[in-house]
Amino acid sequence: MIAHLRGRLIAKQPGQAIVEAGGVGYDVAISVPTFTTLPSLGAEVSLHIHTQVSEDQIALFGFLQSEEKRLFEKLIIVSGVGPKLAIKILSGIDPERVVQAIRGQDHAQLVRIPGVGKKLAERLVVELKDKLDDFAVAPVQTSVQGPAVDDVLSALINLGYQRPAAEKAIEQSVAKDAALAKDFDGLFRAALKVIR
Repeated sequence: MIAHLRGRLIAKQPGQAIVEAGGVGYDVAISVPTFTTLPSLGAEVSLHIHTQVSEDQIALFGFLQSEEKRLFEKLIIVSGVGPKLAIKILSGIDPERVVQAIRGQDHAQLVRIPGVGKKLAERLVVELKDKLDDFAVAPVQTSVQGPAVDDVLSALINLGYQRPAAEKAIEQSVAKDAALAKDFDGLFRAALKVIR
């Protein structure tokens, strides 16, 4: 089984990366957090890989962080959670917040993730709350506040960007210039530069 893959990044989009190693292009499913931290095309990339073998295909799921891969492998042992849904969960909110929500039995936080309903949220908590003790979790950072922040976030989501990527772009823009939190046009332009 493939457990690690290092090669040249030849294509990337939310949910997918193609890595060329030894003359072969490997199609790897990825989460949004992994996508947003991938290097530029043509650069070398190193991914932790989970190989999923089924009757009709072999699928590769890649992660830049080994912690994210470990959490993915915990999620797919829950009944009703396949690899694609696990990637969707990890794309919906940061892995640290997933761990905190499960440990804290925060069903409301889990239900906000696309693809997770009330019953699945309950199953995630019941089946995983005692199995995530070895995950280090940093305190949740308060998200950026300001009159322009919500409007820019909404505008980016309406343009088709994923919420986690949009939030990260806004946070990075405001970190560089705190005044942007009050300036819709400035923050919108700055966030677009970061997210592209």
